[in-house]
Amino acid sequence: MTPFRRLFLAVLLGLLTGLGFAVMTGPVFAAGTRIKDIATLKGVRDNQIFGYGLVTGLQGTGDTLRNAQFTEQSLQSLLDRLGINVRDARLRTRNIAAVMVTADLPPYTGTGSRIDVTVTSMGDATSLRGGTLLMTPLTGGDGLVYAAAQGPLAVSGFTVQGQAEQLTQGVPTAGRIPNGALIEREVPGTFRDLPELVFELKNPDFKTATQISDAINAWSLGTFGRRIASARDQRAVVVMRSRQMAQTRLVAQIGDLTIQPDTPARVVVDQRTGTVVIGRNVTISTVAVTHGNLTVRVTEAPEVSQPEPFSNGQTVVVPRTEVAAREERGKLAILGGSDLQTLVRGLNQVGLKPTDIIAILQAVKTAGALQAELVVQ
Repeated sequence: MTPFRRLFLAVLLGLLTGLGFAVMTGPVFAAGTRIKDIATLKGVRDNQIFGYGLVTGLQGTGDTLRNAQFTEQSLQSLLDRLGINVRDARLRTRNIAAVMVTADLPPYTGTGSRIDVTVTSMGDATSLRGGTLLMTPLTGGDGLVYAAAQGPLAVSGFTVQGQAEQLTQGVPTAGRIPNGALIEREVPGTFRDLPELVFELKNPDFKTATQISDAINAWSLGTFGRRIASARDQRAVVVMRSRQMAQTRLVAQIGDLTIQPDTPARVVVDQRTGTVVIGRNVTISTVAVTHGNLTVRVTEAPEVSQPEPFSNGQTVVVPRTEVAAREERGKLAILGGSDLQTLVRGLNQVGLKPTDIIAILQAVKTAGALQAELVVQ
């Protein structure tokens, strides 16, 4: 290779490397949120089903039949259907437990499909580990049977007990059966039977609904040459059907469109855990804030009073109480800002604990300087 060619390749490699570095270090634009993640199609939803059943095969961790009478009655009824008469016998088994079985039936699920079920104990069973659920009909709110559940349980929690100590991890009285329910009846209605396509927002907002409508119309103008969406209110966006595209493909294309949803100015406070969540659009009008901790300590130090020798006196306990109060110095700081970063920076400069921040936010809200909704949980 000639020196000129080596120089040319070195320069070309340097240009490509610099170009790649410039592309990688260029500005990164925030990606939007898909419409399918912030809105759901009206009429396409799950249906809740549940049932009552029995779990067998437990290693002595089931219900105490004397305490859980419904478990004993269920076992007797089951054995009666199997031709075994135990009505006059006293059952003492601890290998069975009464449970509730719940599941969510997905929309438009056909007969023969399988879904997961959740099994939870009803009686005084200590663990469902190793148990098997007997066939349990699952009914809906209309009283009709839509599925039947059966199979071995998968329990993540466990409990180990000795004579002086007990160890419990997780919840051993609840478990799941993957693909444990078989669909026996379909929910009436199909996707084509929907009277109209309505996207309902999970967090209703007028601005977000308008953005969804504008994004759909911008896409439809380039695809169909006309507008097909309109915002009905802060919760729903109506989309007209199109003869140029199948309904399923239309919903799929709309679901992949991205927008920047608007969030309300809201501050959520949980006093039990000391959690404070401040929304992006929260602002505080300029206020001066000071906060100091007042500590009052009450100490009981009773003294024993002894009488003089040969004085015929009595020994008595004299109460003695010491009260001490201490108040820490508080710094006076000015809070206020037009964005979240300025607000957080001002709170951090004061140097407060989460409980102190909660108290300050409540006081600022009372003063009318917090331009947001304060939600106290």
